[in-house]
Amino acid sequence: MSELEGVLKGQKIAYFSMEIGLTSEIPTYAGGLGNWQEMRSAPALNLKLPLVAVTLISKRNYFTQKIDENGRQYEQAKSWNPEKLMVLLPNEVYVQIEGRTVKVKAWLYKYQSVTGGVVPVLFLDTDVEGNTPEDRESHSTSTAETKNTA
Repeated sequence: MSELEGVLKGQKIAYFSMEIGLTSEIPTYAGGLGNWQEMRSAPALNLKLPLVAVTLISKRNYFTQKIDENGRQYEQAKSWNPEKLMVLLPNEVYVQIEGRTVKVKAWLYKYQSVTGGVVPVLFLDTDVEGNTPEDRESHSTSTAETKNTA
């Protein structure tokens, strides 16, 4: 049985969100929405409901704010490597985005709730070999930084 089949065995409720705040070690949320989604999903996690969360991965463009000796605020880039906390699943899917075929892979993170339940969280990733540079960067920024293109 594969890693993916193991965590998805049985009935599951799929919970989709553009960003989820799970831990500061996984900076894939901009604050408001991500923190709100974590608070919203916490009761389901603590009740050990058969939940699987699906979200987007953002590997870059997060920062911490610092104050220099003159009292000016500046940004310090915050980088992270999902390989340290997650497992890259071998599965891949192809989707059509604006007429292009884009490969999507998923990272698996097993979120441990305070009551001992484990919820699989799938982080979708288009930063995959074979995709165009544009598609590899398509969700590398947080939803707070994404410009409205509609």
